[in-house]
Amino acid sequence: MRVVAKIGSSSLTDERGVINRNTIARLCDQTAALRAEGHEVLIVTSGAVSSGVAALGLASRPTDMPTLQALAAAGQPRLMEVYGAELGRHGIVPGQALLVPHDFVNRRQYLHARQTLVRLLELGCVPIVNENDAIADDEIRFGDNDRIAALVSHLVSADVLVLLTDTPGLYTADPRTDPTATLITDVYSDDPLLSVNAGGTGSNRGSGGMASKLSAARIASWSGVRTVIAKSSLDNVLQRAVRGEPGIGTTFHERDRKLSARKLWIAFAAATDGRIVVDAGARDALVNRGVSLLPAGIVEVSGEFEDGDNVDIAGPDGAVFARGMVTVSASAARSVAGRRTSELPTDMAPEIVHRDDLVILP
Repeated sequence: MRVVAKIGSSSLTDERGVINRNTIARLCDQTAALRAEGHEVLIVTSGAVSSGVAALGLASRPTDMPTLQALAAAGQPRLMEVYGAELGRHGIVPGQALLVPHDFVNRRQYLHARQTLVRLLELGCVPIVNENDAIADDEIRFGDNDRIAALVSHLVSADVLVLLTDTPGLYTADPRTDPTATLITDVYSDDPLLSVNAGGTGSNRGSGGMASKLSAARIASWSGVRTVIAKSSLDNVLQRAVRGEPGIGTTFHERDRKLSARKLWIAFAAATDGRIVVDAGARDALVNRGVSLLPAGIVEVSGEFEDGDNVDIAGPDGAVFARGMVTVSASAARSVAGRRTSELPTDMAPEIVHRDDLVILP
């Protein structure tokens, strides 16, 4: 099997942001064990910013982007030093890969990233993946490594994604406040749980939380990848999750339908900059006939977006049913809303959202 294991800052560091070397050692031990069984493993890691906070002796994690970027630059080498030493105990060489959203949206970059990661695996390395926080723009960054892990799983055609966290999995309610909450062990592709809001960030040392893990599970499910959310401190948790041991955490089963990397990014991993409301006829055509969105079906345009931005697409009832990458600005879309193709300016493409850049949401 090809396995992607993601571990977050809340599991990797203590309350001061200092890297917990024992946690990385356990992860590397389990990685070596899986490789001995014939599996390939990639690790998606957080912890660069937290490591930088501790390295520079700061009392708390800053919030401004320039400082966070600087801290990531200072912390990433320290993080890789630990991974290198712990994997080195098993004679394994790590390979660092720092990714940005452009690597998944641009086809050429996507192929380059895939080629590099797959070649690292072929050479016997363990790729260590993180977002390139030192240069990432706040407007275009991933925001958390759960999404990166899901997209990497698609990129390398992984069989299983394991999201290691500080909680045992997804519960029926918040177990910190509801004593009747129980662990949900299995979620299937048509389960409404894949669209619930599970709350925000779980720790002030990271950027994720259960909501981002659900989002990652959606991405992976639509990529045909089984996903497991499990507690990082469990004994041999990685091997047990890969084997599919029941009750190890929450397992999100894969869908039969698979989306391209570009459509996965549009649907699940990118922020939207506006909203387009369409009439009932346009909604039916988009959902059931797989066509592009034309100006004639547009009823309302809100927000400010430019060519290449992502927008939500809603029906006449206001419910969002699709996402897409627009070919025009918001002002241009407003100016042609409701017009037939024959009434458009000669220099304007007839599609507001091309069907290749449109995703119907579950």
